[in-house]
Amino acid sequence: MINPVVSVLRIIGLVIVTLVMIPIQSTLLAIGGRWWLDFARGYWRWIIKATGFRIRVHGAIPESGPTLVVSNHCSYLDVFILGSLIRGCFVSKSDVAGWPGIGFITKLGRTVYIDRSRSGSDKERDTVRERLEQGQTLILFPEGTSNDGNHVLPFKSTLFAVVEKPVIGADGIPKTIIVQPVSIAYSGLDGLPMQRAFRPFYAWYGEMTLVDHLFNAMGLGNLTVDVVFHPPTSIQEFSNRKTLSTHCQSVVQRGLALALSGRLSMLSDPRD
Repeated sequence: MINPVVSVLRIIGLVIVTLVMIPIQSTLLAIGGRWWLDFARGYWRWIIKATGFRIRVHGAIPESGPTLVVSNHCSYLDVFILGSLIRGCFVSKSDVAGWPGIGFITKLGRTVYIDRSRSGSDKERDTVRERLEQGQTLILFPEGTSNDGNHVLPFKSTLFAVVEKPVIGADGIPKTIIVQPVSIAYSGLDGLPMQRAFRPFYAWYGEMTLVDHLFNAMGLGNLTVDVVFHPPTSIQEFSNRKTLSTHCQSVVQRGLALALSGRLSMLSDPRD
């Protein structure tokens, strides 16, 4: 079932692409400007080529900020996928910064780290808002953890606090933060609908170890991923951040369910 040769070749590809990327991205960050954002997206696109993933995009990808992308979370592979599509930065839990190798890569991508402790919440929220004021697009997984890829965990409404007030752009004009719900579905394997039993090979949760999971995921076959960009919204359309959070969770859950059942054509029909 798992081809060790394919797995090794793909992992070697990941390593080579990353080693080539590091000095270039470091230089672009030192120079300044926004070229590093385009290069970061290019890096993830090369990573997708190395993995052999096939991504099917549904809906419109956000191209300008300030935008907060909120998505379900199955695995670290979600970062590969969304990073290859969106010109933006990720919001991640603070302990990722200390992970060997991965922490360094996330820092090169200018990931915003958030501390889950209450004492760090105000500082982290300010950091996120600063990035949004710069017109950036930030990618957030509001479940707060990954799961088996078959359902969506409750979204943490506290993570939506950054969109409660407009941000002031460089031109001094207040701008409403756009919230973009996204569904990621690991829906196919080797051209066929993915069976539920195979999804844990790609979803990373519980006590799974990173090295074993990556080896298995890379050697299993050719993965098809459906990424659904739902209609964007904003806090202005809701009474508070909790109702906004509940709406986004519901939209993302529906998109996931339709993608996994092969019924994405029905996504536009609210009666379904």
